[in-house]
This record gives sequence, C-alpha cells and structure tokens, in this order.
Amino acid sequence: MDTTVCATRRKRRRPVAPAPFTPHPKKWPDHGLHAAWLGHSTVLLKLDGFTILTDPVLGDRCGVRMGPVTVGLKRMVAPALLRSQLPHIDLILLSHAHFDHFDMATLRSLERSGAMVVTASNTSDLLRVRRYKSVQEIGWGERLRVGPLTILGLRVKHWGARMRTDTYRGFNGYLIETKKHRIVFGGDTAFTDTFRAARGARPVDLAILPIGAYDPWIHVHCSPEQAWRMGDDCGAEHLMPVHHQTFRLSREPYYEPVERFVAAAGSRPERVVTTRIGQEWSQS
Repeated sequence: MDTTVCATRRKRRRPVAPAPFTPHPKKWPDHGLHAAWLGHSTVLLKLDGFTILTDPVLGDRCGVRMGPVTVGLKRMVAPALLRSQLPHIDLILLSHAHFDHFDMATLRSLERSGAMVVTASNTSDLLRVRRYKSVQEIGWGERLRVGPLTILGLRVKHWGARMRTDTYRGFNGYLIETKKHRIVFGGDTAFTDTFRAARGARPVDLAILPIGAYDPWIHVHCSPEQAWRMGDDCGAEHLMPVHHQTFRLSREPYYEPVERFVAAAGSRPERVVTTRIGQEWSQS
C-alpha cells in the first residue's frame, strides 16, 4: 500500500489528546481582567464582565466543510472548553480568514447567541451576518467602538486569503481598550515593528502573540524570540503565547516554541501567563 495512504489513515485514527488543563470561566467575577487559552489562537477573555472570544476553532478539525465532514488539519490536543461550556460571548474577534483562525463550524455554532463580531476587511461575506447581533469590519489604523471597548486594527505581517484566489482579504492584529485595561491580540504575523503603535500612556496589560509554525515559515510566522520582542514593543506587562501545541503546521518540535519563549523572558518568566492549553490567568 502507498506510504502516503498509510500515513493518512494513521492520522485519521490518531486520537485527539485531552487538554491538560480546564479553565473555569463561570467562576470569574464581573470585575478585573481574566483570560484562558483554549488552544491554538482561541482565547477567552473577560474584561469587567464583557466577554471576548478570539479566532474560535473548537472542532477536531479545521478546513473545508464537505457535507457533514471537515477535510483539513486534525487537532493534536482538544480545546480546553467545548462550545456548550462557554459562557455567553459578547464579542467574537477574528484576525483573518485562514481555516485555523476562522472556523465555519465553530462560528455557525455561535450564531443566534447574541454575539457581536469584529473581523478584518473583506471577510464578513464569509459569515451569515444577520444571525449575529452585529458584524463590523475594520482595517489597519481604524477604530471601532463595541460596547465598552475601543478596538484599533493593527498592521501585521501575514496574508489574508482563504483560498488562492481571494488575496484581497484583510488580516489584522488588534488593540483592545477599556477604561481600565489594554490588551493586544496579535492574530498571525511574522516579525514586524508595527506593534509599537499600541504603546500609550498606560501599559498593555496582556499581549496575546503567536509563537509557532516558524520552521520553515519564518517569512509569515514569527519566532518565539521575535514574538517576545513584539510584546516589549507594545509595552506589554504580561504575555500569552498562542498558535502552538494544537495543530501540526510546521517542523519545529512540539514544545520548542514555548520553551524558547520562556527562555526569552530571561529573569522575568512570571510575565508569561500560560504555557499549556487550558491554563487561565486573572488580574484585578
């Protein structure tokens, strides 16, 4: 039998490991900043009672939906929470249209939940917009007001096409601000100095930055050390590394991205708030 066929069958049979930690967002109070890494680039945030879900991907696979089946990447580790375990989501924040960030099955499960959506330019056509409370697009340097939040679109170094032909689609990082808190969500990016645009009179409380899939894709994904530098560029007090430990996207060893990221923290490892899927962090 062809070795490629054998490898494909082994991948199909491979079980998805459970998340090593389970967060408990229903115990989070309605004041302060709370965050849990659910896997890949999916982060659950709560800012003084307002909940945000970034790039939600909660299925076993992400890719092209063909009837009842999704053809695409299979998770190595399950999400830390299932859709049924999520609290009410006020805002879904989408960085770009790639399948591992913009999962149609998960997004459809969030329809009619009363959630608002903020997404990159030229991506809202992928959504059934009338089934959400609102859907707004944002470009680089543009600001939106969403509930108690102000959201600024940040320029990143990546690309936004979902398929090969739709290269016009946007791709963003974000600065999220309230009266008390400032958060950067980096989306997907290679190294860039544009996160300096997030610096302000107040520090960034938390920067959520991608650290995986750099070998050999360093031209579109940053290294762990570059992610750390971008966190410093935006003035972040704490950093949450994402985009690792979930899907096999590249060649680096499984734990290498987070080990290098913690090493980059040097004498301040406490600034890294999560290293394993399911861990949660709070700040009053």
